[in-house]
Amino acid sequence: MNMKDYGRFDKATKSIQKDSLKAGIVLIFVVLIALFVSTLQNITNPTMLIFATIVGAYMAINIGANDVANNVGPAVGSKAISLFGAILIAALCEAGGAIIAGGDVVDTIKSGIIDRNLIGDPHTFLILMFSALLSGAIWLNLATFAGAPVSTTHSLVGGIVGAGIMASGFEIVRWMVLKDIVFSWFVSPVLGGVIAVIFLSFIKRTIIYTQDRKKSARRIIPCLISLMIFAFSLYLITKGLKKIMPLSFGVACLGSAIIASVSFVFLYPLIAKQTSKMGNDKEELNELFTIPLVFSAGLLSFAHGANDVANAIGPLAAINQILTEGMSVGAKSAVPFWIMLVGALGIALGLLLYGPKLIKTVGSEITDLDKKRAFCVAMSAAITVLIASQLGLPVSSTHIAIGAIFGVGFFREYLTKQELRVQELILQSRSGADEKEVEAFLRKYNESSMRRKAKMLKALKRKENNLLNKKEAKQLKKAYKQELVKRSALNKIVASWLITVPCSALLGAGIYCLLAWLGI
Repeated sequence: MNMKDYGRFDKATKSIQKDSLKAGIVLIFVVLIALFVSTLQNITNPTMLIFATIVGAYMAINIGANDVANNVGPAVGSKAISLFGAILIAALCEAGGAIIAGGDVVDTIKSGIIDRNLIGDPHTFLILMFSALLSGAIWLNLATFAGAPVSTTHSLVGGIVGAGIMASGFEIVRWMVLKDIVFSWFVSPVLGGVIAVIFLSFIKRTIIYTQDRKKSARRIIPCLISLMIFAFSLYLITKGLKKIMPLSFGVACLGSAIIASVSFVFLYPLIAKQTSKMGNDKEELNELFTIPLVFSAGLLSFAHGANDVANAIGPLAAINQILTEGMSVGAKSAVPFWIMLVGALGIALGLLLYGPKLIKTVGSEITDLDKKRAFCVAMSAAITVLIASQLGLPVSSTHIAIGAIFGVGFFREYLTKQELRVQELILQSRSGADEKEVEAFLRKYNESSMRRKAKMLKALKRKENNLLNKKEAKQLKKAYKQELVKRSALNKIVASWLITVPCSALLGAGIYCLLAWLGI
């Protein structure tokens, strides 16, 4: 064995040891959960509750491993925060959101996708919930292994559909509701992408493309951060804290506006002081978005923990209530604190152990994110959810965040193409001129306002047909085709979104049939 082979072997050995350590930690967590559940009293089927709790914890671990990346990935990819720091903040905020604002009552039949009146008896409902929970967890596990960020809600919905059909036939599925979920596959990423592009375009026009960037930043950035504070306050109140502090949307807006206004008063002098120490370079001004990104990662994680923990504990709460109280089939279930704790710890553990893979995918493997682009993604995530909630649109937070990242990436491709085109036109129009004269014209163009640039570009385009022959135009068009979004990542993610509900439905149906065959 040569040194190169030895190096590969050593690396593989360390990877196996690392994976074994992770599996060992998860096993200890599962054993502790099983021991605790075995001590509970008045359970009609303790073995079923133990297995259901283990599966609920498994689902929570997979939510932490897959879904949380959308909240912190952009901040990590833009280097606003380290991977370790992001994982620590997100783990604490996810667990805090799940425990503090996870709610006393959750939906057990997610999204009203099936008609509970057609479920024969509580035992059938119990097996249905168990099958849906396990199928959703398995699909999330497979998606995480493949490096594809998918919707946890869609994973669970698919499991409920598959198990429900096996339990009571196709008529149990509310197909119009399923149609809305399919509609959200397209609405979520498009909305996320459009809103992110609007913010990025605004930042570029009002700060980056101005002659005095420092002056523009002093004026615009406090407004942007205050708007972010308003959006996240509203997001947190309406989505994260609604179960412990229910307020009308109007009152929530007023409270958020007051918080944002007070923040602006403090922010303006701080930003002015910070910009006075900076140069006019756009890379330096980029640093002004660092602190907002750190807070956005924490706030998004808190709201996510409060909302998406229900995907793990909702079915488990229903199973627990059937086994402890013999409840009839219903759409809502009370959640004991110990179940909320299982969900919270499971999400945090999944993020700590398996989250880095998806965080890197979201943060850096789709497109290059600097801090201002990551800021736009975070803003889009909060604002799109708020708009969709008010309009009653079924959107996925995962699809929104990923759509925003793709939107930013494609917008960068468009801008890069335009810049290359302008430079090429300038060089062609100044063909034969002195090199210094060409450089001076390029400098003049780059330092011009947006309106002035548009006029200069229009004048150059009028001459374009006389400057280039057919062959040169074709070569130039080929040169513009610079891809800043990884198409392999786009194809993989879109494919995983499209097959999430069908695949989890097949898994749910298969698990339900297996449990029925075993007579459980």
